[in-house]
Parts: sequence; C-alpha cells; structure tokens
Amino acid sequence: MQIQRSLFDDFENNDNVAEQPVKKEQPTGDEARIIELRDLLNHHNHNYYVLNQPTISDQEFDRLMRELQDLEAAHPEMADPLSPTQRVGSDLSHGFEQVLHERPMMSLGNSYSIEEVQDFLRRAKDGLGGEQVEIVGEMKYDGTSISVIYENGRLVRAVTRGDGVRGDDVTANVITIRSIPLQLPQDLDYPSRFEVRGEILMPWASFERLNKERAFNEEPLFANPRNAAAGTLKLQNSAEVARRGLDAYFYFLLGDNLPFSTHTEAMEAIKSWGFKVAHTETLESIDAVSDFIERWDKDRKSLPVATDGLVFKLNSMRQWRNLGATAKSPRWAIAYKFAPERECTKLKSVSYEVGRTGVITPVANLEPVLLSGTIVKRASLHNEDIIRQLDIHDGDMLYVEKGGEIIPKIVGVDIKQREPNSQPIKFVTHCPVCGTPLQRIEGEAAWVCPNKWECKPQITGRIEHFVARHAMNIDGIGEEVAVQLHESGLVNNIADLYDLTIEKLVSLDRFQLKSAQRIMRGIEQSRQVPFERVIFALSIQFVGETTAKVLARNVHNIDRLMEMSAEELAAIPEIGPKIAQSIVEYFAVESNRDIVERLRWAGLQMALSEEELANRTTKLEGKKIVISGVFQHHSREEYKAMIEQNGGKNVGSISKATSFVLAGDNMGPAKLEKAKKLGIDIINEDQFLSMLDSE
Repeated sequence: MQIQRSLFDDFENNDNVAEQPVKKEQPTGDEARIIELRDLLNHHNHNYYVLNQPTISDQEFDRLMRELQDLEAAHPEMADPLSPTQRVGSDLSHGFEQVLHERPMMSLGNSYSIEEVQDFLRRAKDGLGGEQVEIVGEMKYDGTSISVIYENGRLVRAVTRGDGVRGDDVTANVITIRSIPLQLPQDLDYPSRFEVRGEILMPWASFERLNKERAFNEEPLFANPRNAAAGTLKLQNSAEVARRGLDAYFYFLLGDNLPFSTHTEAMEAIKSWGFKVAHTETLESIDAVSDFIERWDKDRKSLPVATDGLVFKLNSMRQWRNLGATAKSPRWAIAYKFAPERECTKLKSVSYEVGRTGVITPVANLEPVLLSGTIVKRASLHNEDIIRQLDIHDGDMLYVEKGGEIIPKIVGVDIKQREPNSQPIKFVTHCPVCGTPLQRIEGEAAWVCPNKWECKPQITGRIEHFVARHAMNIDGIGEEVAVQLHESGLVNNIADLYDLTIEKLVSLDRFQLKSAQRIMRGIEQSRQVPFERVIFALSIQFVGETTAKVLARNVHNIDRLMEMSAEELAAIPEIGPKIAQSIVEYFAVESNRDIVERLRWAGLQMALSEEELANRTTKLEGKKIVISGVFQHHSREEYKAMIEQNGGKNVGSISKATSFVLAGDNMGPAKLEKAKKLGIDIINEDQFLSMLDSE
C-alpha cells in the first residue's frame, strides 16, 4: 500500500521528470505503522466478517483500531477514505441481490470497563452542552445483524448489515424464522412503513444439535453460534435455513415521523407489535450501570442464546439527533464487551470413547459447571499427547474455556490445587468396549482399536454413518435407533438394513408405526442415491465425500474399485498411497465384499449412470476452478457439477494453483483482487459454456 496522493500530482512539473524511474522512499516511523495497521485490520475484518473465522480477540482488535485512530489524528496528511477507521467490516456474499440501506447500519464503539463507560457518558454530556442524560442498558446478543422493513404491517424486505451501506437481500431466508412476524395484526397502531434492526441468532440448543449432526457427517464444526447463524442466513436453500432453528431479537426502530421521544417507548411499541425485543432497562446512575454489568455477567450464562456483552444508550432520541455520529459509530451508544469465559472445575474421571473408525478419544468427566449458557459436564481431551502436554493428574482442578462461545475445551490445570500423591492420567492400553489391545497409528497421535468388525461402537458407528444425510440419507435412524437395531440382532452390518420390514421394526420396544414407515421410505429412496455417495457410505477409512467423488469419477463402477491395486489407486489424482492402501485393505476383507454384493442385490447404485458416463469429458482435466458471483444461465451447484462432469476440480479459494475463475455478476472483491494479483484468468458464463461446447 502506498501513501494516498492527489490524482493531479503526476501532472505537475512534468518538464522535470527524469528519464529513469525514480526510486520511491519507503515510508518510515508513524507513516509505516499506519500502513501496517491498515493492512492488519483489513485482514482481521476479512477473517471476522467474510470467513467467519476470527483469529484475534475483540480486545486485541479494538486495541489495534485505537492505535490507528490516534496515529491518523496526529497525521491528517495520511487521511484515507478507505481506512478501516472509516468503514464497517463487510460480510457481503455474492449469491444474493445487494441492496442499499435506506440509512447506514453503523457499528458501535467498544468498551471493556466501567471507567470507559463513564468516559462515554462524559463525552455525551459535553457534546450536549452539559445537558443531563438518561441511560438505557440492554443485552448485546451475539448473532448476525439484520434490517427488516415493513409496509402496511407486512414484511417486505430483510437485508444483512453488509458493509454498512449495502447488504444482501436475505428475505427468503428470514421469513423462515418463526419468531419474526410476517404480517402484523391490522388492529394495532404502527406506522405505514418502518424498519426494525436486530440480531439473527442460533440458540444454544439448535447450535449443539447442528454441530452434533456436522460431527457425525464429518463436516467442520461451527466455532460458535454467531458463525453458525451467519452461515445459515447465507444458505441458498431456505428449507435448510428453516430446519436449523434460528431466532431473532430486535433493538432498534427507524422510520419517518415516529411518534416516540425515547428508545424505551419505541422498544415497548415494537414488543407490542409482536417482535422479540432485547432486554432493556433504564439506569439512573453510574452505580446502576455497574450493577447492571455485574448482574448480567452472571445471569447471561443461563440465557438460551449467546451474548457477548451489553449496550448502553442515551434514551432520548432528540439527544441522538443532536449528538450525531462519527464516520463509523453513533456518539449516543457504546458496547460493553464481557471477557471470555473461563471456569475451574474438578476432574472426576477420564473415560474413553470408541469412534466409527476405531479411534479412541479420551473425555474429561467434570464436576458440572455453568459456562456460556450451558452446563458443561464433559470436554474432549482429544488424544494421549494432549493429556501429556497439559500434565493432567487424577482429581485435578481443570480450567475450562469457551472463548468467543467456542465448544468447551480444557485449557490448563490449577497446579496449586493438586492433591498430594495424585498420579498422572494413564492412557488405556486396551479397547474399553471389546478389550482388544490398541494400536498406534503411525505418524499420528491417535490410538485405535483394530477389531473393526466385532467392536460394537464401530459397528453401530458405521450404521449411523451409512444412513447419514450426506451418505444414504435414510431418515429416522439416529444413534439410539442404530444401537437398538444392532442389539436386537436385526442389523449387524449395513446390508442388513435392506432386510428390514415394518413388521420387524414395530416389534422393537417403543417403536411406533409412523417411525417404522419413515425408515422404510428412506430405505426405498436410498436406492436412487448416486454412486459416489454409496462409496462414501461404505465407511472406508480416509475416504470422505470429496475422495469418494474422485474415485467415482475415475473408476466408474464398484467392480473396478474392488479389483484395483494400491499402485493403480495411488496413480489417481488426489488419491495418495495412504488412501489407496486403506481401500485395498477394506476390500481384502471377505465380509466387506459380501456386504457390497448384498447392497448391489438390494438395488443400490454401484456404478455411474449411463447418462453420466455418456456426458463425461476430459475438457477440464487437471484444472482447478474457483466459482464466484451470481449467475444467469445455471445455478452455482449446476456449474460445479459441470466442472466435475468434465474432469475439473472445484476449489474454494484462489491460489497460484488455480487454473481460472468462473465469475458471475458481483464477483467477490477480495477474490477479484487476488486473481488479478496472481494473474489468474477470469472467464464469464458464456465463455465457460463455449469452452464445454467446443470439440
């Protein structure tokens, strides 16, 4: 980045321009630090708003922002309208229509102590000429910001914050959220047109259910409910949005000629219209503010949704107008951020769980502790190496943290509270279920039970994996039903599922006819699941969804896959020796080959369809392609399928290895900039389709 210059600088004194390029002096001191901070803050803004993967704490981000603000104030010659201090971080995606906000959606300045809140109130009073102010405190819910517009009582548009000036139109997804009214009662007195702003949230219960599903399907877990809510709101499938159970709380009313003079009046009004409203209290003094902070730092832990702080506002809307705003934040409100939660609790025991692939996971069983809205009783210790690194002993007092509302993790030991003569935790040497001696995976930290075909958790785990949504998608069989089916003797391997009948299912304890019918419908529909998902469903170690697609694309049918050598498999792009050997070992087990034959007999798809084979080409073979933007002729998913059908590979991010970018309208600015920087070709829909049509 270079120091901003006037557009006309290059045209001044051009008679004196040297024939040879002049080496520019590198900025030093404060100028260099300003450039460095802008780049750093832009990077962290991108991580937070676009990737939903923050890598630093809010406190650290705000410390960097304050440093930049101070330096820019001291160096007005370095002013830049694109500085992070002059804008709100962006969460724009490009699968939605982008809409200008009627009024900018600004972000709040942050505070972390009662003294900083006092400074905010002092500045507000000074800005009002010493006028008295009334303070309102309210919950700051940790979700994704939304603006919803109503006309004549009907919801007409919902738009994300975006960059504060424009956002994504997510109306189709927002109307699936049951707590947001679609039509207000006609007999209520509300403006003919108004806007409400709030937070779309994923409640703890929905978050835990979703992450359990994702873990089962071997998908990356969401770090916290905010990330989950933001990701869900940007899905293209509104049915999936509805399934995930989002919620919403509102904290702001806007409109022309509103009949309210205070914020509390406005909140009471929208509450009476049917909206969920952020908890709000009027606070009479700074002592009341301090008490409010102390109380909610404790009480928020029992709320059904995640919070990351409080908001303090002036109550008077007239004072809002008089104080106005900076380029980034209103002067009449400030956020107060809670510190990341950490609790210390006693280790009761360490138990060991056996996964579908036989990996043994140690779990810390804890004295129950309340942390970020949930009672934590267990936390994964991951593997033996982690136990050794933390030096955990029997009965230790362990620190448990949910920094940023992350899934509970053990972060340390309070050595001072260690009991005399307590012994280090010893990792088990035999499977806790079947008693088989454990084996260490070469080059990894994991211990596994090698008794794959007789160890009960591995059997039931393979059943659960087979019926999962991204595999055969047989609805109605979760963990408990899988265990029940196995213990009853009805299902000892995945092929046994196709011998089930309604009569057999309803004979099980507490099994209802409707549940049996749902399972049988799922089994029938699974016969149409495509070949690559059948490969994935078999539970071949190291063969995930992507690898299964690569295999299906290259081997075409199950018979070829079963007969290939490790060398032949490893020669397939993206199939290394480790995966190849695992596939060979799987099909070397006679019982596995028997299962495949039974599944074939049951009618599962054991080859690519004739249509898929007929349409396959190598036109994009070896090419790694990034898709970005909104398309006119086909959907993104259709383009992804075309790329795979023609031998190419879909990749999510741009790198030097990217072959080209397939770009629609409104291509992501970050991807566009990176593609240009790396010299990656950008082609449009028509060019891409012509490429596929060519001989």
